[in-house]
Amino acid sequence: MPQPIPRGRNPFNEAGVCRDKHGVARYSDRPASLVHMLRASVERDADATALVEVGGPSISYGQLLERAARVAGGLCRDGVQRGERVAIRLANGIDWVLAFFGIQLLGAVAVPVNTRFTEAEVSYVVENSGSAYVFHPDARLPDGEPMGVEDLKPDDLSAIFYTSGTTGFPKGAMTSHANFLTNSENAFRCLFTERSEGPNISTLISVPLFHVTGCNSQLIPMLEVGGRVEILSAPLDFEGFFRAIGEHGVNQLVSVPAIYHALIRQPRFAQLDVSGVRWVSYGGAPIAESLVHQLKQAFPQARVGNGFGLTETCSLTSFLPDEEAAAHADSVGFALPVVDLALDDADPDTGIGELLVRGPNVVRGYWNNPAASAETFADGWLRTGDVARVDEDGLLYIVDRKKDMINRGGENVYSIEVENALAGAPGVGEVAVVAVPDDMMGEKVGAVIVPAVADQLDIEAVLAHCRSHLADFKVPQYVVQRGDPLPRNAGGKLLKKQLREETRWGQPLR
Repeated sequence: MPQPIPRGRNPFNEAGVCRDKHGVARYSDRPASLVHMLRASVERDADATALVEVGGPSISYGQLLERAARVAGGLCRDGVQRGERVAIRLANGIDWVLAFFGIQLLGAVAVPVNTRFTEAEVSYVVENSGSAYVFHPDARLPDGEPMGVEDLKPDDLSAIFYTSGTTGFPKGAMTSHANFLTNSENAFRCLFTERSEGPNISTLISVPLFHVTGCNSQLIPMLEVGGRVEILSAPLDFEGFFRAIGEHGVNQLVSVPAIYHALIRQPRFAQLDVSGVRWVSYGGAPIAESLVHQLKQAFPQARVGNGFGLTETCSLTSFLPDEEAAAHADSVGFALPVVDLALDDADPDTGIGELLVRGPNVVRGYWNNPAASAETFADGWLRTGDVARVDEDGLLYIVDRKKDMINRGGENVYSIEVENALAGAPGVGEVAVVAVPDDMMGEKVGAVIVPAVADQLDIEAVLAHCRSHLADFKVPQYVVQRGDPLPRNAGGKLLKKQLREETRWGQPLR
């Protein structure tokens, strides 16, 4: 049985944390469900603004509940039953939120779908989840008599977020109401402020709502504390950024490093009044130390911090607060108050091992995939597949990725999935896919190809083949032809570390 690493220096408020007979920490005062949470916020101030589409409409807390209840009624009228799965294929906006909470009010299970997936990938998610209904883009939301269940419990299944697996097939992380509400409290404690400040907080969602950062660590925490949620339709909508910050007074930003990198280099940024911005959080991708310092200079009144987590931890696992951000920019911070960390098979000299996570934020397993669940969730711990170390102060450092995942600006790309697509492309003999470091995106997708016939490879045809099988963000941006066979060990295993050292990438293709 893994033993939790001593917490060391912990900066977070630990009020209300208790441990059960198994030693698992929990918050003692969480609502029973997302429905109970939303109703409490409506009772506190129904007229307060809940959601704003930047450059578009807004709705109050009372309107959010009433309209979501009508969506629930419409789903019920269309035959969707409690506990059935409902897929959301909508873009960022108020309708996405109404769909999500309409599903909750019915007692059904939301299945957010990556809007950049190909039709084949979407079909897999919808079929694997057994979704009884799909919210399609450009279609009207279902509308019926308002309804809402009253008896949801913390352990009831609330959503299934699909995350790509090492086999190339997405896996559905089964997320309960308790998982969501644990993460909501984790996210709020990262702000280092009082709950009474909640109605004064306004967050700007610039990342997709189908990802756990936007939904779990921005939307839900702000709706719980009565804050205002402003939503951008696209992450690179810089006009929307300027309007939300300069005109609407948004005071919390959460995004991936690539977006901040581009934002602060916009010509208009120098004239933007950022004095009201109190929090600037980043995560979801590697960040250059220089960019951390640039963020602190660009937003001088803000607390800057790094959040780390996984879909399987319902978003946050650890957080690096402002006081540590500059000195420890390469760390992903301290474990959140109810999160325990352990290292499996740690090297006695370096202290490096596979990161294990335990806590009430960890999902219950993968939908319809008992084999992957048994492999990943064992003895109450999540095996993350990340190789990490924890220093004596309790700071967590991610050293490498055991699963060879590529993190392209916050989008997870698994190398084997891309390799499988490339292997079927015309003229490809051998292929390996690895991460290529990039100052803006953190990492980009790089492919090394040994042609089936020497000097006979049509790269444009290869990429066209990839685009027909993969979402656009998974298509390699660097392609290098190699004359020699790929380096392998005596057992035939590909030596990716050696390959990275031997490869000169040149300029990206796009």
